[in-house]
Amino acid sequence: MKAEDVKTVAMIGAGDMGHGIAACCLMGGYKVILRDIEQKFVDKGMAGIKASFDKFKEKGKMTPEAYDDAFKRLIPMVDLQTAVKDADFIIEAVPEKVELKKSVFADLDKFAPKHAILASNTSNISITEIASATQRPDQVIGYHFFNPAILMKLVEVIKGGKTSDESIQVGYDIAKKIKKVPVIVKKDSPGFIFNRVNEPTLVLLSKIVEAGHPTPEEFDAAFKPIMPMPPFELTDYVGIDVALHGLEYFAQVLSADYKPSEAILAYLKSGNLGKKTGKGFYDWSQGRPTIDLAKATKEYDLNHLIALQVNEATKLLEEGVADDPKEIDLAMANGGGSPFGPFALAKGIGYPTLVAKLEELYKKFPLEIFKPTQTLREGKISV
Repeated sequence: MKAEDVKTVAMIGAGDMGHGIAACCLMGGYKVILRDIEQKFVDKGMAGIKASFDKFKEKGKMTPEAYDDAFKRLIPMVDLQTAVKDADFIIEAVPEKVELKKSVFADLDKFAPKHAILASNTSNISITEIASATQRPDQVIGYHFFNPAILMKLVEVIKGGKTSDESIQVGYDIAKKIKKVPVIVKKDSPGFIFNRVNEPTLVLLSKIVEAGHPTPEEFDAAFKPIMPMPPFELTDYVGIDVALHGLEYFAQVLSADYKPSEAILAYLKSGNLGKKTGKGFYDWSQGRPTIDLAKATKEYDLNHLIALQVNEATKLLEEGVADDPKEIDLAMANGGGSPFGPFALAKGIGYPTLVAKLEELYKKFPLEIFKPTQTLREGKISV
C-alpha cells in the first residue's frame, strides 16, 4: 500500500491528542472516524475539533467551504468494529498503559482490513511490544504527535522490530500530506528522539532539588531571559507527576541513573504537582509565578543544558536510533519550537566547551548519563 491509497483514517481515542490528530487528518483531506469508548468522550472530542476549526475560520485560516467540507468527512463512533472496518490507516491515542494499548491493538488487528496500517501515538512505549499483540507486526508503526497536535509540527515515525519499510513510508508520506514534519526513528528505543534527548535535563532538576541548591527560582532566573518558560516552571506547567512518570519509566528500561530523587518524589507524595494543583515548585494560586531575575544562580548556564541534549543525541547516533545529526536537529527544533537543534547549537559553541560542562556536572553528580560520550569528545559530527 502507498499513502495515496489511504482514504479513510480511524482515530481511536478522542481525548486532547486524539481529537487534535483527527483535526489534522481532516485538514489533510481524509475521511476521519473519531472513536472512543463512550459517547460523552466522542462528543467532547467533536467539540474540541469544532473549537479549533471555529478559531481557524475566524482568523481566515480556513474558508467557510473548507470548514463545512471537513465536518462532512468527520464521523463520530463508539463501536470499535464498525469504526475500523473500512479504515486504511488507524491511529491509536489511548492512555499510556502498555497492557491497554496491546489490548486495543489486538482488537484492531481482529477488526481492521488486512491492508490497514496500525499506528500508535505512544510517547515512550515500545512499538515492538505493542505490535506483538497483532498478527501484522510489519504493519504497526509508532506515530508520535506533540501537544497540541493541531499546532505542533513534529511527528516521530517509529520503526518497530518487525515494521516494514513500506509501512514507515506510508506513515511518513501521510504526515507530509497533513503538513507535519515527519522524522523517522530507525530503531525502537525508549523515548524515541525528542523525549530521550530532553530526559537528562529532568535528571539534573531532580538532583538539584535533592542537593537543596540552587532553589528552583534561582535556577530558573538564570534561564528566564532566554527561555519563554525555564525548566522548573515548565515542569510545573506540564505536571511534576508527568515528569516523574517519565523518569521512572526510563529508570526501568534504560538506566538506574534516571531514578527520581526522594526529594522530588516528596512533591508527588504531598500532592503538589504544579499548575494543575495550584502549587509545585512555585505557587500558581494567583496565576503564573513571577521569577525574580536578581536571584539568578551563577552555578549553571545554558551551555549545561545544551551539553546534556547534545550528549544524549550522540548516544542516539551510536545506538542507530537515528543516523543523521540533521534529522535529530529537525526533530528537536520542531518538537520544541526552537529555531535550532542541539547539534547546530553545538557547532557554534564548540564541542570542547560542552565536554567541559558535562565534566562539571559529572563531578557534582557522578551519574553515567552525565559522562561525555566518545563521539562528543572526538567532535567528529557532520551537521
